[in-house]
Amino acid sequence: MTTSVLSSLKVIARPKIEPKPPVLGKRLKLIEKLEQQKEMAVCMIENRRFEAFRDKKVKNPETGEVTVQRRPTTVRPWYYDSDDHYYLEVKVNNKPIELQKGKPAIDVGDKAKLPEVIETIIKATESGELDEFLLKPAVQKKTKS
Repeated sequence: MTTSVLSSLKVIARPKIEPKPPVLGKRLKLIEKLEQQKEMAVCMIENRRFEAFRDKKVKNPETGEVTVQRRPTTVRPWYYDSDDHYYLEVKVNNKPIELQKGKPAIDVGDKAKLPEVIETIIKATESGELDEFLLKPAVQKKTKS
């Protein structure tokens, strides 16, 4: 009697896979933007030009083929200075978040500390400390009365 190759496999019923919570995607998106801000800050410190790119899908009108093109994009810094003293604002949905009530800015001090401060915010995001800001709706809907 010959045994089939398939009989060597462990066959089970399909397991139920729980969907990932939506906050994980939002965390990753914020971390991606923070990494970009960190890279921009490093370029500023080292007097190098910062370039950012995004992928855009382009459809060829003749063939209908869709290709992905890498295009330059503009990224605005989340940090700013006043008399060479730097401040940073973390933005979610393009609006600065208040890490403490009425206080959206982080006092960085010297521009050389920017990458270090941004790295701290990335770690806080990874550990879920900014989830309450990520889960807020982008725009409060006005109710009709």
